[in-house]
Parts: sequence; structure tokens; C-alpha cells
Amino acid sequence: MTPLSRAAALLGVLLVAGSAAVCAHTASETQYLTGLGKDDGVTWEFYCTAGRNGGTWTTIVVPSCWELEGFGTYNYGHDSSPASEQGLYRRTFNVPAGWSGRRVELVFEGSMTDTAVTVNGNSAGPTHQGGFTEFRYDISALLNYGTSNLIEVTVAKRSANTSINQAEREADYWIFGGIYRPVYLIAHPAESIRRFALNPLANGTLSGVVHFAGLAASADLVATVRTTNGTLVGALPPVALTANQSNATITGNFPGIVPWSMENPSLYDLTLELTRSGNLLHSATDRIGFRTVQVIPGNGFYLNGVKIRMNGVNRHTFWPDSGRTSSAALSAEAVALIKGTNMNAVRMSHYPPDKHFLAECDAQGLLVINELPGWQSPAYDNTVAPRLVQELVERDVNRPSVVLWANGNEGGWNLTVDDDYALHDPQARPVIHPGSNYSGNLAQGGMDTTHYPTYSTLTSKLGGSNLYLPTEFLHGLYDGGHAAGLQDYWNAMRASSKGAADFSGYSRTKASCAPTAGTRSTPMATTPPTASSAPTTRKSRATRRSAKSGRRLWCLRHP
Repeated sequence: MTPLSRAAALLGVLLVAGSAAVCAHTASETQYLTGLGKDDGVTWEFYCTAGRNGGTWTTIVVPSCWELEGFGTYNYGHDSSPASEQGLYRRTFNVPAGWSGRRVELVFEGSMTDTAVTVNGNSAGPTHQGGFTEFRYDISALLNYGTSNLIEVTVAKRSANTSINQAEREADYWIFGGIYRPVYLIAHPAESIRRFALNPLANGTLSGVVHFAGLAASADLVATVRTTNGTLVGALPPVALTANQSNATITGNFPGIVPWSMENPSLYDLTLELTRSGNLLHSATDRIGFRTVQVIPGNGFYLNGVKIRMNGVNRHTFWPDSGRTSSAALSAEAVALIKGTNMNAVRMSHYPPDKHFLAECDAQGLLVINELPGWQSPAYDNTVAPRLVQELVERDVNRPSVVLWANGNEGGWNLTVDDDYALHDPQARPVIHPGSNYSGNLAQGGMDTTHYPTYSTLTSKLGGSNLYLPTEFLHGLYDGGHAAGLQDYWNAMRASSKGAADFSGYSRTKASCAPTAGTRSTPMATTPPTASSAPTTRKSRATRRSAKSGRRLWCLRHP
């Protein structure tokens, strides 16, 4: 399966290009207002309020980071005088006349940072604050069906919320502005499945919560599981629903499934059908994996009943000539590169990735620590943290590759929302605080995640009572490079029952390329630490292997 088809499968909806004819109203339909990624951007009208090429209406491709398109001001998170320009976007679009009467959502997968949206001159909803989580508006009542519509978006590079700037805009990485991930419309039947959160276990047991919109009368909910080639595995008995019911639980068993694992990432398509008197009202499909994750304090991390150690790397979503705007192809390449170095895990530092990256982790068998943004102390405040946790978990709750949630980084955690993850996650994945030692606090599963230990610190911690999983270690710049001491570190981790995981930092240098008047881009200084690959992750023919540790490192170079 190609990266693009994996991304489409993850959406679980039918793609509709432009104002193409609408099929039967039993499936959700998607119409993109932007491209899917960095290589197929769609032109919007654009006005940047300050910096390069500011002060005049022109055009820009979307999705993109406007700095990489020649607008605004480049900023690194440590800059003492950060730029605060805004980007104003607008474009017209048509929607099919047949969408009238449906529930139409406008979805932004990512926009940095404060984003205010109007449709046909009317506000779509509150300004969204936070640059790394997906958000959406119900714009059913704002659209002109069968004719032209106008969307206008104002994106502020700096947030009006101080804690968001501290958590996201003052971090140790490049600070970009813009609609950098896809934007699209989804048209659902008026009576529909809103979303669902599942807990599929390795023994074939499946449970979950399904949320509905607009149920006008009694109905039935049926869940079926098929292999990815369409072979029926089984179906659960129908669940009876009543008018106005907002959610329901499903539970059952699918004997004979193959559990998802790193070595054999078996996936299945789960379809939910909302029916009434035998007539289909709405169907929704997601690609899932059956697996069981367990952390036993003082003992170890278990996947499907087998104790494992996670050997991983920290990864930013970054490309030199497009910034945070990525593509399904780049995600496939990145996951293959990480797997090709004998690693089995990745930490999303320090924000959730594109959906197509997690789809690749699901498909290729890579374990994921998915992280709420929060660079260092102070963390998000209580006015935004609960919503951002909800947006993070609701988007990624069904991804089998995600095995841990990280509530911020190195002090950037708001402890009051530790319990919020489980409100939206029926799997109740453990929540960790990267860079901390909570002395056996079960909120962190008795896990010590202290960063960048010396070798003596490492061995001391491995002799303690907590599991030790340094979510950053062997810094690419300050610790002599990723391979320096790796053999000794890994031998110590393997020799101790408390050695649960290690994540080197980072997977890639983050040099940006500034657009110039010519055909080439000018490389800018790479302020962030040197990493285990060049910005484009191109590798040479040579590899270096730490034979005894079983950890292989590619020798990587610029193209």
C-alpha cells in the first residue's frame, strides 16, 4: 500500500475533489480545500502583516509555513525579540447542492498558532489556540449549497495565551507560522457516527465507546471487522439505540485475529454501521490493530504478554524547504529509516505528528510515545490544557502504534490534566512526564524518565526500584554523538531488569532553507543539536553497526 493510500485509509472517508458529484448519503465525504502536503499545495490569496513581502495581497500555496514561502520573519524559539506577524488567508470554494441537510465540518489538521475562521463573513467558531492539534467547526448553517462560498482565515504567529507561547513558541526549535497541515470539509449524514474510541486487545476482545450526532429515532449499531483485503473476520451483535442517544458502548470478541506487533504489524478494518429497519444511515471505518500494552511497575513494559525494551529516537516533523509541512511519502521514508537502524520506537518530540506518520508506524510496526506540546516549564495553563489533551487523544486514540502518552517535556507538564487522558482513551495508556523521576508515582507507572544520564548515573538508576526509560539520552551534540558510548549504555540497559527503554535525541538536524530570488534555496544555520541524520535523511551506502548491542546506525549525509 502506498503512503497516500495509507493516509486515506486512516481518514476512513471518501475523498471528493472540488465539487464532484455526491454519492449515496450513507458515507462521510471529504473535500479538500488545500493540498495533502508539501508537494501538492493549493493556491490561496494571502496577506502577511509584517516582514518579508508583507503589506500586500498576493498568493501562497497551502499547506505551508509562510516563512519558507518567502513571507514574514524567521524565528528560533530562543530569540529574544520574536516576530509576531499575522497571515490572512482567503479563497472561494463550491460545495455540492446534495450536501444540504448534512452535517458539514471544517477540519484544520494544524495551524500555527491562534486561528480565527469565517465562512461567508460569519464566524465559524471560537479562535483556536494551539499550533499542533487538530480542530474542527460545524459550518453546516454557514454554507451556500450548490454555489460559491468564501473562507477567510487569520493566523497569528504568536498566541494571545501566554502559556501557549511558553509551551510552543519559545522552544528549542524553529518557530513557524501558517496553515501547515491540510484543511478540508467533511459532510456527514444528519444522523451519523461522530467518532469512536476503541480498545482492541491481543486476545481478540474489542470494546469501545461510539459517539453519535442527530439521532432522531431508534436505530441499531453494528460493528464488523475485516482483513485489509476485505475478508470478513466477524461481527458484533447489534446495539439498540434510542432517539437522541449521544453515545453507546460496544464489546465483543473476534477469535482468530493476529495480534499487532513490531515484527508482525497486522491491521484490520473496523466498520461501524448505523442502521434503522435494515436501512443504512451512516457507516464509518478505521484501520486498527489488536494488541495489549501493559506496564508492570518495577518489572517492565509488555506487549502482548511479552516483555520488551524500546530502543528509539526522538523525532521532529521537519523538512529543510517546507518546515513543519510534510507529506505521506516523507513519513514512509522516516519510519523505514528508523526501522532500518534496528530501532523499534519513536518519541514525538515535542508535539503530535501528522496523521500519515502514525499510519506508517501502524503499518510498519513502530512503537510511539505521542506527546502533548509543552517545551519546558511553565506548561499550558488550565484554560487550554484540557482542550488540547482532548484534541490530541481523540485524534490518535485508535492508533495501535501509540503505546504511551507524554504530558509535555522537561517540566512542561500540567499535572492537573494527567487524569484527562483516560477520559478520552478507553485503553488507559500510561501517561509519562519526559525528563522526570517521580519516585514510583503510579501516575507514571513507576517509571523514571530522567534525561541525558552519565554512565554512572545510568547504572545507579538501573539499580533502583523504578523502571528506567530515559526519553532523551546520548545527545547528538553534547554527548559526543549518538554512537558514543552506545555499546556500554546498551549493555547496561540489557543487563538490568529495570532497563525499559532508551530514546536518543534527535533523529535529524533541523536546518532551514531560506527562499531566494533564484532557483535554489539558501541554507540557514542549524541552531538545534546535531542529530543522527542530515536534514533530508539521505544515507550513504556505508553503515556502522554496534555488533554486540544489535543497534545499527546509518552514516548519513546531505544530498
